[in-house]
Amino acid sequence: MSAEVVPLRAGSKAQASAPVWLSPADVCEQIPGMTEEILAERRKKNLKPRFFKPSLKTVIYEQSDITEWIRSTASEPRA
Repeated sequence: MSAEVVPLRAGSKAQASAPVWLSPADVCEQIPGMTEEILAERRKKNLKPRFFKPSLKTVIYEQSDITEWIRSTASEPRA
């Protein structure tokens, strides 16, 4: 699992609500059966989960987006 990335200001402590950034490998560790290839295909098709590209070769995901995406796929039981 990746470590939390927290921006710091000089002389201040990390903010409690700072985002947790995940690599594609980190996302795959959290979701059984998920692969980096599947995530790459989803990015090409502009499908969820949302991702960020801070550089040409870097792809990261925000933990809260991954959680939201997983929750959005829940199956509702029939009555």
